[in-house]
Amino acid sequence: MKENLKVYEAITEAKQSGRRAAVATVIKVIGSSYRREGAKMFIDEKEERVGLISGGCLEADVAEEAKAVISSGKPFTKFYDLDEDFVWGLGLGCPGKVMVYIERVS
Repeated sequence: MKENLKVYEAITEAKQSGRRAAVATVIKVIGSSYRREGAKMFIDEKEERVGLISGGCLEADVAEEAKAVISSGKPFTKFYDLDEDFVWGLGLGCPGKVMVYIERVS
């Protein structure tokens, strides 16, 4: 829970400073995953990040998707199937499926 508090603090700071940003939230997990539903990550327009939504394998891709959400203002849901070789052949220890909702901080 302390990590989510840091995310909320980053949101408040971004709003006060006028920085554009997004928040990614794990909304569904099927099978094994490093993080569970409710895990959050803050991403600002400079790609500064606070919080984790996985064991490190999804954060870069989610930050990339967050750029489009920040620009367009349209929320986006991304589905990751960690069973696939799509996960960059890293041999990850949690072969589950993760759904992440990314929304712009208003």
